[in-house]
Amino acid sequence: MTQSPPSQGPAAAGPPPEVSVVIPMHDEAPNVAPLIAGILAACEGTAVEVIAVDDGSRDATSGEVTTLAAADPRIRLVRHATAAGQSAAVHSGVLAARGRVVCTLDGDGQNPPEELPKLYTPLLAEARAGLGLVAGQRVSRQDTLSKRLGSRIANTLRAWLLKDGTRDTGCGLKGFRRDAFLALPYFDHMHRYLPALFKAQGWEVALVDVSHRGRMAGRSKYSNLRRAVAGVHDLIGVAWLVKRRKKAAPEEVGIARTALAPAAERETARETTGV
Repeated sequence: MTQSPPSQGPAAAGPPPEVSVVIPMHDEAPNVAPLIAGILAACEGTAVEVIAVDDGSRDATSGEVTTLAAADPRIRLVRHATAAGQSAAVHSGVLAARGRVVCTLDGDGQNPPEELPKLYTPLLAEARAGLGLVAGQRVSRQDTLSKRLGSRIANTLRAWLLKDGTRDTGCGLKGFRRDAFLALPYFDHMHRYLPALFKAQGWEVALVDVSHRGRMAGRSKYSNLRRAVAGVHDLIGVAWLVKRRKKAAPEEVGIARTALAPAAERETARETTGV
């Protein structure tokens, strides 16, 4: 089914930004103000917009964003009536984005906004026309031992099956071309497989090390068991998509036109004028 982009509203007036920063959020009200302030500070000097996507929150997440947006037109709010998951929130944010480059980071504050220039700077460079994705890889993760072990097992299995060349696809810090992302097939949890999906479409993928910190407030929305069950189905599906991808790139052939003979010219003129 074709999806229409959310209404951009008055906040989208004016020239488009260079970069759109999309934040998927679910019950993250205490993190809204410090996270958005950090994003705007980190991107100072770059034309940027910040799109917070409230994925069916039951707290004051939307209210916090609305208050900030009323004072700063660079801040926008997209909202889901019910929770649809992180990939759905990211997708809705990218649909609404006006920048040709989109960066994402998690709404819990664990992805430092100071890392954002590492993502969008290479994508804005004209010399890197074939670059589609810059993916962050966390170092010194500030998570529980069980979460780190679960991620390590999942990343090892994914890397073996998909050969995507990255050790950490679960990092929320990613930058990509908006048009390239929207050309990908949408499915739930797709945000965890972007390196493989971009490579399958012929894009260059760059990996950068990024820092990680503890959650600012609230609690995690995921469990290792929930991730594992979903991950098995996802891996099989993504492996199928990559294998069955279109493997030929079209190239229109330029044809040298010969001059029309006088008789052909008269016939063309007769068809055009009806005389």
